Amino acid sequence: PVLFQMSVSQPQSGRGVPCLRCRGTCTGFEPHPWRKICRSCKCTQEDHSLSSDVEDDRKIGRLLSGSQYATLTARVKGGDGARVYKRNRMIVTNPIVSRKDPTFDTITYEWAPPGLTQKLAMQYMELIPKEMQPVAGTDGAYYRRRQLMRQLPLYDQDPSQCRGLAEGELKLMEDFVKKYKAEALGVGEVALPGQAGGGKEEGKTQEKTITAGKPPEATNGALERAPAGGHYRCEACKQAVPGDCPVVYADRAGYTRQWHPACFVCCRCSEPLVDLIYFWKSGAAWCGRHYCESLRPRCAGCDEIIFSEDYQQAEGMAWHKKHFACLECETLLMGKPFTLANTSLLCTTCSKSKHL
Repeated sequence: PVLFQMSVSQPQSGRGVPCLRCRGTCTGFEPHPWRKICRSCKCTQEDHSLSSDVEDDRKIGRLLSGSQYATLTARVKGGDGARVYKRNRMIVTNPIVSRKDPTFDTITYEWAPPGLTQKLAMQYMELIPKEMQPVAGTDGAYYRRRQLMRQLPLYDQDPSQCRGLAEGELKLMEDFVKKYKAEALGVGEVALPGQAGGGKEEGKTQEKTITAGKPPEATNGALERAPAGGHYRCEACKQAVPGDCPVVYADRAGYTRQWHPACFVCCRCSEPLVDLIYFWKSGAAWCGRHYCESLRPRCAGCDEIIFSEDYQQAEGMAWHKKHFACLECETLLMGKPFTLANTSLLCTTCSKSKHL
């Protein structure tokens, strides 16, 4: 029931792709030289759904490679040596009973937790909001793709995708990525209460094979076991967890903690952690975007992490100095008057014209 498949969607260059937020008023995606937005409508790349299955799988493959989760990736035959994400794609076929010839209703989930029986995987899907279930061709599938771009930006892990790095900062970013892969990156494991990690003998998930032999560097009690009494509670909502319902475990948190599928969210933005990919810090799970921002500032202009110690700050936000520019006319605003409304940085001239 669980298959590894990949399919091609929109290319990331994406020129001319309509904006899903503007709904027809945008003339199509027009890439900006360094901002991660459309020059035409100022909406984000996510709003234009520019990624594809292949690009997403390559990005997650790169993220997990070089970490203890590398077994969730595979090397592409005849490729450039890069690894891709072995994303589970679950296809469920249900017969439609009628007097005529039998027909079948097929539902494809673009992602499902790895290593589960179809029954347990379906239980997991039923425990997350319907509008977030990644059924192909639905808003849930678009939501997943958007979250992959939002929570796990390619430019947070690949220096070649960055436009804000100055000379000498490449090594800083490489060390930053290497450190978070070793100390914080994780992939949640779905199992019945008490059966994650070494707790179950059958149907072992891929995540368990990752940690076999050597525990993660920052387990924070990952080798501990839940009390034998069988009383399980969700780490987030503190409600009781039925023994026959799947939960999510994070090995870096330790196997005494578990979450309802809908409760496994980023502690900063409260969004469900896409494909169960989390970053563990200060006793909580973070999405990749907010984990990185908790360590270093993010440029409000190009959306990249700032590795320079010399940057511009205003009203709790940060910019590379070369990106401290008007959103409309691109005039550099260092030492000049400006307005900042709804995170939009504008020179006084453009600000006045917007209010006319």
